[in-house]
Amino acid sequence: MKSGHEWVLSNHFLERVIRCEPQEGLYTHAWRHKLTGTDFLERARSAHKRRAEFAFEANGHWLTSLSPSARQLLQAETHPVSEGEALTITLYETTHSLTIALHYVVYRDHPAIRKWLTITNAGKFPVVITRLSIETLDLACGKPGELQLAAFYGIMPREMFFTGRVEDAMLLQKNASTGEGFAVLNEAPAHLKRTDTPGSWTGGIDVGYNSDLFPFERHIAPQETFTTASASTLFTWEGDPCADPRWVIPSYTSGVLFKRGQAYQPPWLYNSWEGFFRNIREDIVYELIPIAAHIGIDVFTIDDGWQAEYGENGASPERFPNGLEGIGAEVEKRGMRLGLWVPLAVVSAKTQVYREHPEWLCYDRNHQPKMTETAAGLQYVMCLATPYREQVAQRLIELVRNYRLSYIKLDLTTVFNAYGESPGCYAADHEHHSWAESLVRIYEAIGWITRAVYAVHPELLIDLSYELWGQKHIIDYGLLAAGDLDWLSNVQDKSNGSAGPLHARTLLYHRALAIPAEAMLIGNLEANRDPVEERFATAIGSTPLLLGDLRQLTEEQQEWYRQRIAWFKMLRQDIAIHQGFFPLGSWRQPNIADWDGFARLSRNGEGVIVIFRNDSSVEELVVKLPVPGETTYQLYSVLDGRALGVFHAAQFRSGIAIALSDMVSIIEIRCV
Repeated sequence: MKSGHEWVLSNHFLERVIRCEPQEGLYTHAWRHKLTGTDFLERARSAHKRRAEFAFEANGHWLTSLSPSARQLLQAETHPVSEGEALTITLYETTHSLTIALHYVVYRDHPAIRKWLTITNAGKFPVVITRLSIETLDLACGKPGELQLAAFYGIMPREMFFTGRVEDAMLLQKNASTGEGFAVLNEAPAHLKRTDTPGSWTGGIDVGYNSDLFPFERHIAPQETFTTASASTLFTWEGDPCADPRWVIPSYTSGVLFKRGQAYQPPWLYNSWEGFFRNIREDIVYELIPIAAHIGIDVFTIDDGWQAEYGENGASPERFPNGLEGIGAEVEKRGMRLGLWVPLAVVSAKTQVYREHPEWLCYDRNHQPKMTETAAGLQYVMCLATPYREQVAQRLIELVRNYRLSYIKLDLTTVFNAYGESPGCYAADHEHHSWAESLVRIYEAIGWITRAVYAVHPELLIDLSYELWGQKHIIDYGLLAAGDLDWLSNVQDKSNGSAGPLHARTLLYHRALAIPAEAMLIGNLEANRDPVEERFATAIGSTPLLLGDLRQLTEEQQEWYRQRIAWFKMLRQDIAIHQGFFPLGSWRQPNIADWDGFARLSRNGEGVIVIFRNDSSVEELVVKLPVPGETTYQLYSVLDGRALGVFHAAQFRSGIAIALSDMVSIIEIRCV
């Protein structure tokens, strides 16, 4: 709706009023939460504070939507999109001849607004953009003394005057008295992101680029357009079961930010790495395939070791003398699909691309070709801010086509690795004009490569490992914009009694409020380690991933997996359990002495509760979940076949007692 130079973005949950005035510029006038009536900008407006809709430096000059040079309104238009309504406001900045378009989307089914910028250089000379903020607002959900802030994927209590960096994909502010608040999601990739709660400790947000370690710098050539990452802001309210953040945020991230969206059914993946490493061989693979198929694996993945050289598609003649074609055919014959591990930017000195294009090599600060440590020894790193990205995209397209792959795991160093090597590229003749710009361009190139592969193979699942983002245990919205999944960590699970499942759940619990659980791949849980119940129950918390030597499973264990995996596939097909994630018990710091667990529920309350007793002596516990409505539910214990009774939604809200029969309990919840 538009009145003069005022636009209103609204849905059932929220209303954002944006104004453009000749003497003031462009700004947000009001931002109301309709469920409570709170205007999150009321305090700022009463104090006559006004924040710009964007901010950055252009050739060293500070520029915002309130700057006199950026007040020329070119056009504004709204149009429907499949998820709701979009608004685009376009300004012209006269000093540097920039056309700046601000894009907003309000989503029909979510209390969220997503925003990004496109900056076009309409002039004759290059413009250098630095210190870029996508969203700057004085949002506050109460008086300063009432506010609390959580960072690190929205679960770690922090001080109100705070700067979020690489692992702060989401900040969550709330009023401790009312439970009302908002979540801020920064979609800039990895170490480039910066999210400030600035100024006077009263709240507010500043979402953009330019972290301390990775300064943001982007040259925009004449007639070139640069598109920023997005920033999302969501309202939450712990006082209303329908608006609880554990519903609101997972439902939005899995339905909007997760590339596969609502229709995604996660496959069960097997990966050969843990248990075989680079010693994987053709004969071992043929022994593993029938077992994987029998227990219900959907994607059989051969990790590092299948290839002759890093950076080429040929199979190792020593380990796979007959190539991979026969293996692929056998995998498909058994009802599975083949997946492969692939290094993205790391190549061997024996490859053709290294010999023919040494100018594409990444260079370190000493102006020497950059090398990285791998399982195959030191290898060279290619800079993605060169035509190498076209070459590697074509190589991946051909790899998927040749072996009929359904999944690829892209791995190893790109911007930098997770083990201490310095970031970026110092070459003088690449597409980046400086070391700082190389950081931005390389992250951009990862997205460019995956888009090129998706254009030819749209059904392919692309896994971007934590190595590509440059930090252990990392996953964020920038990564999900480029790929489907993230192999975000390797936990140790090499012997019975290992802490692998406990550590995997720690990673899951700490991220699942902010990140879609089914975007996470957590290695290296081994299917053959006891107790298998704990490995299975941990795996169903995210996209299920199993490793290890399947040949060590007894026939009884194989049949156990077959039945349980079939059960979970049916449950996931019937129920949209991606819509809510609820950590339980000692989830903030899972440990062997206390129980922990999680619930994955659809918005109508159906789904699964998983409880790990660990070494605690607990035999009965109370589970409380903010299930909305007045529905009645039947609870069933999956592992021991017990009917646990019928419960009303109100009983879930007040807490229901669950008797534990074993170390692991998996409880199915269905509407009566």
